[in-house]
Amino acid sequence: MSSSYRFETRAIHHGQEPDQATGAVIVPIYQTSTYAQEAPGIHKGYEYARTGNPTRAALERCLASLEEGAFGLAFSSGMAAITAVSYLLSPGDHVLAPNDVYGGTYRYFVRVLGRYGVETSFVDMTDLDQLEEAFTPSTRLVLVETPTNPYLKILDIQAIAEIAHRRGALVAVDNTFATPYFQKPLLLGADLVVHSTTKYLGGHSDVVGGAVITSNVDLYETLKFHQNAVGAVPGPFDCWLVLRGVKTLAIRMERHQANASQVAAFLRSHPRVERVYYPGLPDHPGYEVARRQMSGFGGMVSFRVKGGKEAARRVASQTRIILLAESLGGVESLIDHPASMTHASLEGTPLQVEEDLLRLSVGIEHPEDLIEDLEQALMG
Repeated sequence: MSSSYRFETRAIHHGQEPDQATGAVIVPIYQTSTYAQEAPGIHKGYEYARTGNPTRAALERCLASLEEGAFGLAFSSGMAAITAVSYLLSPGDHVLAPNDVYGGTYRYFVRVLGRYGVETSFVDMTDLDQLEEAFTPSTRLVLVETPTNPYLKILDIQAIAEIAHRRGALVAVDNTFATPYFQKPLLLGADLVVHSTTKYLGGHSDVVGGAVITSNVDLYETLKFHQNAVGAVPGPFDCWLVLRGVKTLAIRMERHQANASQVAAFLRSHPRVERVYYPGLPDHPGYEVARRQMSGFGGMVSFRVKGGKEAARRVASQTRIILLAESLGGVESLIDHPASMTHASLEGTPLQVEEDLLRLSVGIEHPEDLIEDLEQALMG
């Protein structure tokens, strides 16, 4: 399909042409582990399912198109995608990452990758001077999360990419929160885009997956080699579920954002809320950067509750429609207490999350029902 088609059309059709054998309009689930060969080494493009699968290939082509990239690779989880990017590094290399980052990312880079001689520094990337000062002669990768998790800071991708490239480092952007519907890091200078397809791309809380997209053929070939060599690949049904979810990504993201904007405005005016973090609020420190590099502000809202840890845990436990659960990006709203859930691995580190913080993944229910639910939980 031509790249001239608009996002919504490509999400439904790119890489998903009708099946040549049957005319099926939905990509089949090729539930096979191996493929018959015409002669030794002579086949129809597929030999073993870890190396390649037609359902997975359709997803990879679609995601690459949506991110305005040339190549896509699918993985078994978002962390498997992050891990694949780390295979571009060698012992002695240095990584820069935000000081507000998903707990699992911190855990991997410090407690796993650190054992193999790769050092990671966590800095406030909203301060470009601080970022510049953090570079060392061995810095090879700048990992960006924007909006960040869980404080929803906005990082200037274009400015960071210019600094990193001047220093000879690659830039990888975790675009999970924004999705390619609201933000396209490759067009802003990033070398790689990473996703947890578990979240908004899948969109229905029924699949775990990840992806890496790039326009650099050398990076793609290296990552493709490791995808096959390491084998952290998704099954065909998982790929099919993400493809199904992507078809409605555009309309879902519009509703997620509309609801999140109303929820953020409600929380901002509530007497029992200390502070609200949402990049769509004009007083958010990253509001102007978000307006420049994003076409929408997303569906994630974080807020701090007056009364400290116990008050926050009480609110999280008393919502009725909004489910107390980890993850995000599904059609249903979720509430998370990061300090004891998604970011518990940061306890005792410089990145430890405040105990009074709650994170909302605002779903696509009626916004008034969500607001009434939060009201009763806050006042309960």
